[in-house]
Amino acid sequence: MYNSGNDQLNQNADSQEVYVAKLAFIGAALSTLGDGIQAIAAGLVLQQLENTNKKDSQDNENMSKDLDRMQKQIDLLNEQISKMTK
Repeated sequence: MYNSGNDQLNQNADSQEVYVAKLAFIGAALSTLGDGIQAIAAGLVLQQLENTNKKDSQDNENMSKDLDRMQKQIDLLNEQISKMTK
């Protein structure tokens, strides 16, 4: 009787250890999954920033071309005004 009670205690302790080990495994798996999701999110943010920088660079280039064209038009108008006033 005493041995069967002792065996039952050992089995309970073993099953608790297995349960705790399973929980630890599940926790580690979830943590790893979270790290993977975090890495994917960081990659997406990086890609978005690169695209934004390319777009900003293109916008700046277009703006510079527009300013050059406007300056040429202003110069042309100034020349025409100068000719008209003479």
